[in-house]
Amino acid sequence: MSLTLAQITAALPEGGLFNGGWRYSPEPLKLTKAEARSLSSLGHPLAQFQQVSDELYRRSGAGKLPKWMAATLDTGKPEWMTELQKSPGLRNALPRVIRPDLILTDGGFALTELDSVPGGIGITAWLSRLYADAGFPVLGGRDGMIFGFSSVLAEDGAILLSQESADYRREMEWLARETGGGRTVEAAEEYQPDGRALYRFFEWFDWKAIPAARTLAEASANGYPLTPPCKPHLEDKLWLALLWTPALKPVWEKALRGSHLERIREIVPRSWVVDPSPLPPQAALPGLDVNSWEEVAHFSQKQRRLVLKISGFHETAWGSRGVHIGHDMPQGDWDEKVHAAMADFGTQPWIMQEFHEGRIVEHPVFREDGSVEMVKGRVRVCPYYFTDDQGHTSLAGVLATLAPADKKKIHGMRDAVLLPCVVE
Repeated sequence: MSLTLAQITAALPEGGLFNGGWRYSPEPLKLTKAEARSLSSLGHPLAQFQQVSDELYRRSGAGKLPKWMAATLDTGKPEWMTELQKSPGLRNALPRVIRPDLILTDGGFALTELDSVPGGIGITAWLSRLYADAGFPVLGGRDGMIFGFSSVLAEDGAILLSQESADYRREMEWLARETGGGRTVEAAEEYQPDGRALYRFFEWFDWKAIPAARTLAEASANGYPLTPPCKPHLEDKLWLALLWTPALKPVWEKALRGSHLERIREIVPRSWVVDPSPLPPQAALPGLDVNSWEEVAHFSQKQRRLVLKISGFHETAWGSRGVHIGHDMPQGDWDEKVHAAMADFGTQPWIMQEFHEGRIVEHPVFREDGSVEMVKGRVRVCPYYFTDDQGHTSLAGVLATLAPADKKKIHGMRDAVLLPCVVE
């Protein structure tokens, strides 16, 4: 079994699926049975992690847990939004699409982000169909992504897509056509509420550019069907650092089932909130073994196998734009970025994570003339999980991004390869 480049390009819908391109492969990425089992069973623990995170945020906001948690997560967000996401009407509203970004390492998967408003749904659906029709047993099945998305947006519903997310318009329009039922893509900036169920494909930081955003968010607290919900705190990377905060260890252990907590900690690299508050002289940042972020800013290249990331609610918080890899930067640039993150704490928090190296894989890739070469690269694996009306979260498809081996950031760049996955 294999596909030709001519077959792939002939199958593309008119106009393509994305503003920009990527490379293709004659076959899917092969995952081991253990890796595939891990992905298949990860959806429920991730959904539980989000549910517990939301509950901890609410309890913190109500003063039943340390108030600094909610206060840090609310930083930089408008008051109406932080109050709304604590409202009783949104208590049970959670994202119904979950996509972790997982780096494939020698030791398994390392989670770098948990996305509730992910791109790539349409692309993954198209790739899954294409390779399944060629005879490959793709993870999630031929139409898993189509069925999954249909389960979270009712027939006659609309996908609200912002100008900020315009690169994804073609894939979302294709997805709306393929799911059928009268679903359409509407420009978020021009949308007038008309009672339709809505899938939000815009970021909350962009709300001022979308006249109906606040109205829709407030209506959703009274039952208006809007998903993902107005809970920007769940879209912050801060949760990955709060998971590892020593003072919250007993809170997590009490709130999240032991096996689920263990599973999440297995894949989330050690992470820290870049909080410049002074520590007592006898204290140290756990795992970094220094007394201040000032010392982290002066780490040597060997010490700074670390990743600095803006947490969320900002135009650079998606698409790898707000990500800085310590050992891939000159010391002066690292020093500058760490100090900038420290200065931003009161308006826009940042986190730091341990850097986990992606393992090198070799995979066949098409050249422009249709011939095939073996390419060495590193892989980001993005499984898509959908939660249906009954609350069951299941795997619908997997998108792998194979980037050149010399790239530290793995994303859908022009010289990357996008492909579905199978079990080897």
